[in-house]
Amino acid sequence: MTFIKRFDHVGITVADLDTATAFFVALGLRASPKMAVEGEFLDTVIGMTGARTEIVMLHAPDGGTTLELSSFTRPQHLPGSPAAPANELGLRNVAFEVHDLQAAVDHAAAAGYGLVGGIGEYEGTWRMAYVRGPEGIIVSLAERLGESS
Repeated sequence: MTFIKRFDHVGITVADLDTATAFFVALGLRASPKMAVEGEFLDTVIGMTGARTEIVMLHAPDGGTTLELSSFTRPQHLPGSPAAPANELGLRNVAFEVHDLQAAVDHAAAAGYGLVGGIGEYEGTWRMAYVRGPEGIIVSLAERLGESS
């Protein structure tokens, strides 16, 4: 028996919701309006009392899985490890297929977000790079080779 019906979203907690949202919108995601969540539901689900968070849901052009960015106003967020290497345990990257890898990397660099390593090619089928986005989020950008966009 399987319990999973579909893949819904990936959630990332950030300190600066506006900056993180702007980064992902600049890559091509569409943001839903910011909303606040608090009360019994949130307290029950996250196991904290008196919590309040602001959330932005980001959608890819093809629909697909959603990216949820949240920022807690109560309680204060705990610091993460913004320089975590790719092999640190835990959720380490969020990945997107892009039309033009070099243009996406250049755009991120112009906004102050650099590569973790370099641009690699896998068996003539993919070019990929890790970009260190806002608050240390590693964003994997991949371009399928040999296909027209």
